[in-house]
Amino acid sequence: MTVPPENPPGRRDAPEGELLDGRGAEPRHAGRARATAALIPIVGIAAVVVLVSAAAITWATTSAPRDDAQPSSAPRYVPAETVTSLPVPDVTQTPAAEDPCALPDVVAALDAGDDPAVIAAVGGGEAFRAAVAAGSLSCVSLSDADHVWVVVNKHRPLDPIDLWPADLVVPEGVSNLVAAGLRPAAAASLTAMADAVRLSGAGEIGIASAFRSYGSQQATYGRHAAERGVAGADAVSARPGYSEHQSGLGVDVVPCGSGCGTLDDVAGSPQGAWIVEHAWEFGWIVRYEEGRTDITGYLPEAWHLRYIGPELARAYHEGGWRSLEEFFGLEAAPDYLDRSPSR
Repeated sequence: MTVPPENPPGRRDAPEGELLDGRGAEPRHAGRARATAALIPIVGIAAVVVLVSAAAITWATTSAPRDDAQPSSAPRYVPAETVTSLPVPDVTQTPAAEDPCALPDVVAALDAGDDPAVIAAVGGGEAFRAAVAAGSLSCVSLSDADHVWVVVNKHRPLDPIDLWPADLVVPEGVSNLVAAGLRPAAAASLTAMADAVRLSGAGEIGIASAFRSYGSQQATYGRHAAERGVAGADAVSARPGYSEHQSGLGVDVVPCGSGCGTLDDVAGSPQGAWIVEHAWEFGWIVRYEEGRTDITGYLPEAWHLRYIGPELARAYHEGGWRSLEEFFGLEAAPDYLDRSPSR
């Protein structure tokens, strides 16, 4: 009879390398199998990483542009260090504008004495004004009384000084207290304007003074000088040879109804208000305005209108001008250059 040993071998006494479960020993290869099974997930993850890395390298290699590859339509990045200079723009110089005085239409219109055609050929009222003010319209003289753009003031006498226009006509359909005439274009325009004032309901306008000859102006100025002295006369009346009335393009109007008022009645009348708003539409401007005595040399005269034609009057109105001196870029003329009265 075999007697079992007093201390059967346990975990502590098992031979090195064997594992016991309390009932007996396991085979030696069982531990190795479990170790191998534990390594499988790690190996698998490593394999996936290797495969992804290989795919990325392959994509980067095959996607990189080759020297013989066709260029892509997508923009390519150019490193800043490869740009050696900025592109130079191709600027074409624009030739200077042609001298308006060389334009055939301007030449023809001047030869024909057709003022509206001259202004239109230059480019309209504002273009004409700007060219004159800039000194780029040498064929146009502001001293030529044969044209609507003539400027007469204390620095600019008429030429000739005793000018008497040969084509004066009396405006039709306008109350005329002195039977005085105007240049044809101005006379026709005044008739049209008087009709417009009447149709507007503002009343009637009449003519208190229109053309005045050198001799007539001499008498008018002399009367003012006797009453006010030379300085006082110079503020309200032009010396002979320096008056717009003598050009045939200036007129003094008065308000009329059952009768006609005086020059001083114009400013506060419906006719005067209408003139301020609408006279430019017929080619007229109020020549001597409030606040411009230091430029024109005359006290305000709401009754004194000057004809410059519809084209220039529109440019005058739309530009907010208040004197012909400023309109044409001329120097102010508050005093006569020769302070002694003309005789």
